[in-house]
Amino acid sequence: MSAVFHPDRFLRGFLDSLPFYIVIVPFGAIFGAIATEAGLNIIEVMSFSVLVIAGASQLAALQLMNENAPTIVVIVTALAVNLRMAMYSASLTPHIGKAPFWMRALGAYTLFDQPYALSMITYEREPERSATDKISYFFGVGIPMGLVWYVATLAGALVGDRISADVGFEFAVPLTFLAVVAPMLKSAAHIAAAATSVTLVIALSFMPFGTGLLVAAVIALVVGAQVEVWTDKRRLAKDKGQM
Repeated sequence: MSAVFHPDRFLRGFLDSLPFYIVIVPFGAIFGAIATEAGLNIIEVMSFSVLVIAGASQLAALQLMNENAPTIVVIVTALAVNLRMAMYSASLTPHIGKAPFWMRALGAYTLFDQPYALSMITYEREPERSATDKISYFFGVGIPMGLVWYVATLAGALVGDRISADVGFEFAVPLTFLAVVAPMLKSAAHIAAAATSVTLVIALSFMPFGTGLLVAAVIALVVGAQVEVWTDKRRLAKDKGQM
């Protein structure tokens, strides 16, 4: 690779990601405020955000900790919520897998929903781009957003007790995921997995410590995989019929 970053592609990634900051800032502030209210000190709150850098799993783990859930349940739930990162990584490999190890390591750290979604959309629109272009764009989305996440978390931790509960920042979490997930629902398998997970999470909400989420995640993955298999078989049969 001829350069660490292509500044123009890095800037393009940053500019494309700007709309997400509308929800990233309150999302981070929510976590910081909730974490301090739960008894964590500033160092613990910031360590949580810097080391995990995954808002959904952080909130899920924090809620379970507040409910005095068993440690194993907290850990497994956080891992289940972040299981999608493994799939993100696999789909990014053909695009940036040839980058040097340290760049891939930094990419793994900054791999969360928004950089993945924006990067994959851009890669599909511009497949001719070089690996350097692609990873520069990815970092342009992920690095600034990660830094803003830290700042928002710190702000929430410092002034969270002064924020009225009626402000309505709770919209930030679902809105973020809707904005990320919707453009990626491109196949029957994607739609089936999403519909299954939503339905089961609601149906299994009675289960203790949010374990219904774990069950829903596993079943949704199986359903999505099975629909993909059926779709491939139908496509293959159709292609044979046309020969």
